[in-house]
Amino acid sequence: MSSSTLPVPANIKFDEAIDLTQTFLNQLKKKELTSSQIRKFVSELVQTSNGARGFFVTYLTAQDPICDEPQPEIIAALHAHPEIAADLLVKNIAMSTAQQLYHQRRNDLEMVASSATVAARTTEIIQQLKLPQIQDMCRELVDTIHNGSGSYSEFLTRWGYDDEQKNSIAQTVSSLGIY
Repeated sequence: MSSSTLPVPANIKFDEAIDLTQTFLNQLKKKELTSSQIRKFVSELVQTSNGARGFFVTYLTAQDPICDEPQPEIIAALHAHPEIAADLLVKNIAMSTAQQLYHQRRNDLEMVASSATVAARTTEIIQQLKLPQIQDMCRELVDTIHNGSGSYSEFLTRWGYDDEQKNSIAQTVSSLGIY
């Protein structure tokens, strides 16, 4: 095991978080990190919005099966930052679900598979975290879709999701069985 750790800058930028997460994944794959180093790095990274966004975009999309089953230390680190983790995970499940449909319409099977991987990884993390914040946010997202307005209206409008995508998101989120 390496004694080195990955320092996380206090005001980390999004692109720096992506690069650091890639380095982390390489070290994780080579088993160069201890449990406490894994937990410490992820916890420090996801305590800021840029760090958390960079972590999730890299971790959820990596073409490496090591990301298919998150280590308990990663779950513990995410659990320590419930508000940031919950917000990004709920948005990631929505976005990856909508993107699957988008890519299906264009017959881009490679991108459908990529979006399905992100959805599966996000689902796995959500189900392991069992955060009440995720339950509440999932309920709010589904309510926004069903009512046509609510706390996720701006998010859904910003990404331009059509009714079919919104219904798919509501179905996927409801099928998580967490609320």
